[in-house]
Amino acid sequence: MMGYRNTVSCRSLFKRLGILPLTLQYILSLMLFVVKNKHFFILNSENHTKGTRQLNNIYHPITNLTVYQKGAHYMGIRIFNNLPPPHIKEISNNIKKFENCLIQFLHIHSFYCLEEYFQYNLFTN
Repeated sequence: MMGYRNTVSCRSLFKRLGILPLTLQYILSLMLFVVKNKHFFILNSENHTKGTRQLNNIYHPITNLTVYQKGAHYMGIRIFNNLPPPHIKEISNNIKKFENCLIQFLHIHSFYCLEEYFQYNLFTN
């Protein structure tokens, strides 16, 4: 890629070229699915009345079925609820603005796997 040796990490090259790695394309697609289909999801504020920090998160159903846990509905909820910058979640009503902010965030951090994405929240708090 761009004449670099095969031992050079592609992370910085993806950032420079503005390419989203496959994992980030997956995250972006799931987030757009969730935002465009919010009527399929229940917010925590609709499920209970206690004022918690997760009030604006999507209700995460409890399930033991691995097939369901790997599906778009379940993973979409999990990825949306773990969005690190809260301002991106707040603008989810404006789909175009949400998409632009999310793409910018994903380009900056260039996660290579979902575990990196989920752990990012743990290390920033």
